[in-house]
Amino acid sequence: MQLRDNFHLTYCTNIHPGQDWKSTFESIKSHVPGIKQEVSKEQPFGLGLRLSNKASEELDLGDNMSHFKSWLHDNNLYVFTMNGFPYGNFHDERVKDMVHAPDWTTSDRLKYTKRLFRQLSVLIPEGMNGGISTSPITYKYWHKTESETQNTFQVGAKNMLEVAKQLFEIEQTTETYLHLDIEPEPDGLLENSDEVLMFYSDYLVPLGIAYFKQELGLNPDAAEALIKKYITVCYDVCHFSLAYEEPTDTFAKLKANNIRVGKIQVSAALKILFNGTNDERIWEELSQFNEPTYLHQVTEKIDGKVKTYSDLPLVLEGERNHKELRAHYHVPIFLEKYGELFSTQDHILKTMEYLRIDPISEHLEIETYTWDMLPTDLKQDLSVSIIREIEWFKSHM
Repeated sequence: MQLRDNFHLTYCTNIHPGQDWKSTFESIKSHVPGIKQEVSKEQPFGLGLRLSNKASEELDLGDNMSHFKSWLHDNNLYVFTMNGFPYGNFHDERVKDMVHAPDWTTSDRLKYTKRLFRQLSVLIPEGMNGGISTSPITYKYWHKTESETQNTFQVGAKNMLEVAKQLFEIEQTTETYLHLDIEPEPDGLLENSDEVLMFYSDYLVPLGIAYFKQELGLNPDAAEALIKKYITVCYDVCHFSLAYEEPTDTFAKLKANNIRVGKIQVSAALKILFNGTNDERIWEELSQFNEPTYLHQVTEKIDGKVKTYSDLPLVLEGERNHKELRAHYHVPIFLEKYGELFSTQDHILKTMEYLRIDPISEHLEIETYTWDMLPTDLKQDLSVSIIREIEWFKSHM
């Protein structure tokens, strides 16, 4: 739905099962109209659409695309953003680090992303800009040596530059502006704002200057402007809170380097604060969030530096000598406290406060994909929970 200052608010449909197009569309039809009726009865409601590679391939078959467009129109719905991070199945099986596979060094990731953009260019309403969030190149620990890592940066950058060229051509043909939104996260090759700045300065820009001189005959300034127009950042509030970054600091660094924020994913991490009096109860409650499907990295700030534990069991089985931990577990944004545990909801509120002053991105997507994985006492009806998140955000925005 559209809020003031042209903000478009939605939720990410990656919460709904959807390995293929049939199951994806069935999930959307089951949930979205009822949610829209509650949160955006009179206005059009935008979707944050998640398509697996298989669902995306099947959307191109027969009359699936035209049927979907007609259904969107009939239900006063539209698509303005997509989640192109998970390539394969995202439910009912172990995902963990394979959420990055295939990564940006592969032709499969490139073909998938380019297809999604072609489909988004067909689905998006005229006059609106759209974006697709994507993996921060790869999973860090798949590449062991410095030379492997540098090669991964180079190949990933070259593939993203090919997407930027596609987006330039789409805009030239259709006057529709689309952008690729890189999403840093713990243990991704890009985890924080400093690493994002490095990727632009050391890889995207220098490689892109050479690429767009050859492909489009652009001078260095024009090439850099094109790169930074079409390759942007997805600011996931949960992920940047795990990096212990304040929203105002991150946005200031990105703006100083002319790097755009294509999408803000509104999400909260678990925050664990120890005071020495009820620590055993805290550990007991934290253990309820230990589930086998997704990676739940845990971060800790020690002497000004962020230490990352690659998954929650490493902390649960460790020495347990901590003052504060933050866990990569997307928890409901409307709750600040879970028994003895807290959330990083304060980072969402700080982001909202910043947006009131500087609307750095029009696209706001609530992304709590872990409803089925939550402890029993936090589970509610899925649609009711999504509605509650949207209403909480609207009331605070």
